[in-house]
Amino acid sequence: MLEYQVTARRIDQHGALAQAGKAEIALDTDVKGRMDAFNPAELLLAAVAACMIKGIERVAPLNHFSYRGVEVKLRGLRQDSLPFMAEITYELIIDTDEDDRKLALMHQNVRKYGTIFNTVSAATKLDGTIRRKAAVD
Repeated sequence: MLEYQVTARRIDQHGALAQAGKAEIALDTDVKGRMDAFNPAELLLAAVAACMIKGIERVAPLNHFSYRGVEVKLRGLRQDSLPFMAEITYELIIDTDEDDRKLALMHQNVRKYGTIFNTVSAATKLDGTIRRKAAVD
């Protein structure tokens, strides 16, 4: 089993700092919100996106999948009472010339083998689409 460790400490009433190894992420813990840090919901969405992109990085060489770039757009829908991320939807956009079959296979692999993806999808509705980046995107 792999083990992960993160330490987060309060800076002040406006934020905290999370650390893992030499990496740091500013966290928005201000009740009024702040624009220069991720709030907990945004951090969850970013973790899902990072998991998907990392999955592509891992699977692409194995499947001889050639691509130039990846973008993930996510939307989280929060219910108010009890606070809960009721639904997460995503659009996975890959800049590639690969055919539709290989694109669909990539989507399947991202959904099946992502640690964060599997964890979040076990707790809430997580659904989305994959598409090839258009020339005008």
